[in-house]
Amino acid sequence: MKREENLENPNKVRWKTFLKDVLVCSLGAYGGPEAHYGVFTDQMVIKKDYLNEEDLVELIALCSILPGPTSTQTIVAIGYKTGGPLLAFLTMLVWALPVLTVMTLLSFLYQFFDDMNISYAGLRYIGPMAVGFIIVAAFHIGRKVITDKITVLLLLLGGITTYFIREPWIFPMVLIVGGVVSIITSKEKNLWNRVKLNPPWPYLIAFGLFTVGGIVLALLWDNRIAHLFESFYRYGYLVFGGGQVVVPVMHSELVEVNRFMTNQEFLTGYGLVQGLPGPMFSFSAYAGGMAARGGTPLTQVLGAIAGGIGIFLPGLLLIYFIYPIWENLKKIKGIKVSLKGINAVAGGLITVAAVIVMQKSGFVIDNIIVTVLTVGLLLTKKIPAPLIVLIVLIAGFVV
Repeated sequence: MKREENLENPNKVRWKTFLKDVLVCSLGAYGGPEAHYGVFTDQMVIKKDYLNEEDLVELIALCSILPGPTSTQTIVAIGYKTGGPLLAFLTMLVWALPVLTVMTLLSFLYQFFDDMNISYAGLRYIGPMAVGFIIVAAFHIGRKVITDKITVLLLLLGGITTYFIREPWIFPMVLIVGGVVSIITSKEKNLWNRVKLNPPWPYLIAFGLFTVGGIVLALLWDNRIAHLFESFYRYGYLVFGGGQVVVPVMHSELVEVNRFMTNQEFLTGYGLVQGLPGPMFSFSAYAGGMAARGGTPLTQVLGAIAGGIGIFLPGLLLIYFIYPIWENLKKIKGIKVSLKGINAVAGGLITVAAVIVMQKSGFVIDNIIVTVLTVGLLLTKKIPAPLIVLIVLIAGFVV
């Protein structure tokens, strides 16, 4: 009996430790999916070695092809890779629940923030700090994915194309192009060996049932919560590229079409989520809560829950379906060859993200100083990521 307990304890400690590291990522992940990858690289690859840079880039590429919250799907896939479906689900909760809870509360506090006239100027260094995380991630990933002239060209293709074309469809397209180019230019033979896939069909069936069921329910039942769930679930499976991409879609439907909130109320919530760690899709809890106003506090909480669950659920179901297949697909020689090009393009996407975020933050001297200091601290590994974030936040309000 004692021997069995000793055998079980390492797994329990490992899961507990892993989920603590997920929480560290959640509390240190500012700035959208591109910046989140920097935190994942620092915490999950460099410090804890749950996977290597190549594995992380593969997961980033896979999740970039899929619709939904890309950084959330990536860290859920890391959880799946580390401990299976249950750990993946717990990873999702630890990663998203803290900021979803905060955004739900903030949907009640809009009037308070408005009356207090709180300035968001203190958050001005978050962007430059995120650039630092992205640069370090791009540095580590670039060393792995650049192996020859073709991968250099594909990295440039991914970066340049997505810099000039910021439409959601461009991200999966350039990744697929990278894979195809890698296969065409490969000199290997017998690329398409057969493997047994065994797809977990129940997850795809559940995805389809929620898709169709949500639409039917919204058509037949004139209920605000049902309509919100269908809307946010639809955002979750139609949008590529992370939280920054889904926000304009939300704005169009929630503000301009249905007028569930004013433009200022919407932008206030968006500004708040920029200053909070965790997935940007958590903005859905704020938007859902605001859209459900006018009834009881319970109705508003249910609106926030409908928004939060609705937007994350399709991405979760898709990664549960795709990831086990992905592990088997990688055994096909042709898929392995394609990953060389896909990974190179993904490296370009991450690299160009640093330029885009810095442009939004502004090329001014104090922003550049924050970025350089962040890169230096991350490379020396002497100060943990959450502490770097805290220092930057304090500097924003003090300076």
